[in-house]
Amino acid sequence: MIARERVKQLIEIWPQVYPRAHCELDFKNPLELLIATILSAQCTDKRVNMVTPALFKKYKTAKDYANVPQAKLEKAIKSTGFFRNKARSIRAATSTIAEKFGGKVPSTMEELRELPGVGRKTANVVLGNAFGRNEGIVVDTHVARLSQRLSLTKNKDAEKIERDLMKLVPREHWTNWSHWLIWHGRRRCYARMPDCSNCEVFKLCPSGKVFLRTGVARKSEKTGR
Repeated sequence: MIARERVKQLIEIWPQVYPRAHCELDFKNPLELLIATILSAQCTDKRVNMVTPALFKKYKTAKDYANVPQAKLEKAIKSTGFFRNKARSIRAATSTIAEKFGGKVPSTMEELRELPGVGRKTANVVLGNAFGRNEGIVVDTHVARLSQRLSLTKNKDAEKIERDLMKLVPREHWTNWSHWLIWHGRRRCYARMPDCSNCEVFKLCPSGKVFLRTGVARKSEKTGR
């Protein structure tokens, strides 16, 4: 089965398996999602969601974050890890939002990428989930792993994987595609011990058959287009 046919069938199956798939970061507006996404780097969504309620209650605007002292913000987000860099990124990004974009999180890829510390992945998260815009596909560790196992890419670099997926997945499904793969990666297709015997898309996964036969989780070597 070529990759395009595999994707077509997966798009039919994923909504049945994960009908409520969504971004698992808690947020109420674009600014909150931007902050939460920055905090989620090298950190679980669960941990971020434990930190953000107090943060969101105390800081309401981009200017609030831009003006908070570095040390104070570091203390508030310390449990998410890499807190010094994250605090600097948050303060720099919100400062630009306050000064250049009138305090509102921009809603285009080009403008979001102007924010210090905001890469394509973060921009995709914000655009897809806060603004409902399918400008790209979020490629995190789960999406990268499953895309390789499903033989949808041979690449390891996130932006190259995204380009491969954008050629295969219809644009209207780009945001949901990330949700589906992330949910499956967290609930079934684990990095070390994927639950292939109970996998809902086992028949569409070249790697699953290899894993069950050898007992070794690996990526498929063949990628059809």
